[in-house]
Amino acid sequence: MNSSSNPRKPNPKLKERVHQIPARLNSPKGLKMSDQALHRKTDTAVIDEIRQKNIFCDAVLKVEDSEFPVHKVILCNSTEYFRAMFERWAKPEDREFTIRRISPKIMSLVLDWIYTKTIRLSCKIIQEVTLAADMLLLDELVEDCFQTMQKHMSLKNCIGIWAFSDVVISTTTRDLARRFILSRFEEVMDTEQFQQLTAYELTGFLEDDELNVKSETVVFQAILHWTYHDLENRRAEFSWLLSKVRVCELSFEFLENNVLNHVLVKDDVQCMSALSSSLQTTYEAIVNRGLLNSPFWPRIPASILLAIGGWTRGGPSNQIEAFDYKIGRWVDVTDHRERPRAYHGSVLHHGKVFCLGGFYQLEYLNTVRCLDLSTKSWHEMPPMYYRRCYVSVTVLNGCIYVMGGYNGQVRLNTAEVYDPQTNQWSLIAPMNGHRSDANCATLNGKIYICGGYTGTEILQTAECYCPETNQWTLIAPMSTLRTGVAVIAYRNHIYAVGGFDGNSRLRSVEAYNPSTDSWHQVAPMINPRSNFGIEVLNDHIFAVGGFDGVTTSCKAESYDPLEDTWSQVCEMNVPRSALNCCVISGLPNMANFTITRDALPLMDIALFDAEE
Repeated sequence: MNSSSNPRKPNPKLKERVHQIPARLNSPKGLKMSDQALHRKTDTAVIDEIRQKNIFCDAVLKVEDSEFPVHKVILCNSTEYFRAMFERWAKPEDREFTIRRISPKIMSLVLDWIYTKTIRLSCKIIQEVTLAADMLLLDELVEDCFQTMQKHMSLKNCIGIWAFSDVVISTTTRDLARRFILSRFEEVMDTEQFQQLTAYELTGFLEDDELNVKSETVVFQAILHWTYHDLENRRAEFSWLLSKVRVCELSFEFLENNVLNHVLVKDDVQCMSALSSSLQTTYEAIVNRGLLNSPFWPRIPASILLAIGGWTRGGPSNQIEAFDYKIGRWVDVTDHRERPRAYHGSVLHHGKVFCLGGFYQLEYLNTVRCLDLSTKSWHEMPPMYYRRCYVSVTVLNGCIYVMGGYNGQVRLNTAEVYDPQTNQWSLIAPMNGHRSDANCATLNGKIYICGGYTGTEILQTAECYCPETNQWTLIAPMSTLRTGVAVIAYRNHIYAVGGFDGNSRLRSVEAYNPSTDSWHQVAPMINPRSNFGIEVLNDHIFAVGGFDGVTTSCKAESYDPLEDTWSQVCEMNVPRSALNCCVISGLPNMANFTITRDALPLMDIALFDAEE
């Protein structure tokens, strides 16, 4: 809301139905004031005391059976509403003024805010205060109320906040609440407020490309869930809502067993007609290789894999590509103004990608750069203690840990941790051995680092760090020597993937079980590779890029732990080794990292290939 524009008029048509905000919104400590507000409180404390004692008051506000002595000049200075009341709607000698549509309790709170710029808000009164502030043209108080709603937004109240922000117009809050609902739809659909949505409101969410669902089956289940809440009155809306399910994303088995044979579908002419129309349109698009339109293209994925930096044929790169798994394509999201780097570490932390250390133009780096994904802007962060190329990086308990690496002279055994709360680095206990070109992952509150190179030998050793004791402990060694290895934690195991054993690049993969302190072999990769990116996306382990022994690779593949098989994935646009991967999710601008849906060609999407 822009308070610097023309004075906003109160909404003349307040909706009768306003979702109630549950108790979780309660803010017992009231609003957090800025430093400026604290200064204002000090300056106005005396004036408010004078008001409370009815000293120098020249007007009385009558609210139902209550009276509030006030100072005209203070109220005129706070809002155009009172200035118009005192100057244009009354004579100078008038002292009593009636305020309607506001309760005495809320009026008292509003006056407290006018005089002190502080207010105590709870779930029981925040809507009333917001409506009163809107009526009285107190834009700053309206903004304070909405900021409180934003701060205390939860699964239980997000729909209520979304609906209320349309009653008293707050575009920012409405957009935030809508994105919250879309990003956590599978959880929101189990709340009481979800059942209060109208069919029209629910349709708006189901049609959105950014609806975050693991599969389209969730959309069908959500429609059933909403309909059965009041079957008698909502059955007529079912066929319309069913048309919003993107049937091309459903497997044939699910469509046949769960949709076409459902009691609400099979005997309903409108439902069968809607499904028939959707299937026919999809079939024609496949046959004619045409463009998909909104009801048929895949939604924005819930999570996106980023491949960051690395070594290309020409040297270090600043290339960033995003993998849209719903489409099966890589998207270039590179900021070409950013400094290239390779053999670095990258981690995701609170919606930001941290790139640490690495190598560029014969320089071994200790610098740290941070990419704010919501704004797609880079920022300089405090540097590490040591220059680290071939560094291992992970996140544990909200802090960023870096280990080992090469500083241009020696391989390191040192380790350090960055605390975002203090914005500072601290040294922790060194590892048992020097290692660069190793890799690490976090599992069950501990850090595991595997393999690497000492400068004279390739390692198969691995060790574990406990932050509570600040100690490193050697664990069972891997079965194979591995430098340039990729390490990832998944399903209570540590996976050591690929690498170089001194003779050749590896396809082999082994998994470590901490409970038995033992390794076991799993299915090997399709392609041998070292110095590649690795991440978990959509319950699969992805291996991206790397060096195959001859050249840098653009190949990618994914591992299904349930089937113990690897499958080829679409290749990156730019071959790279010494890159890092991160998985992003829940961002307000996820669409910026995907292929534009409204001009989406059919590509290789085939009907009934989707997962159940």
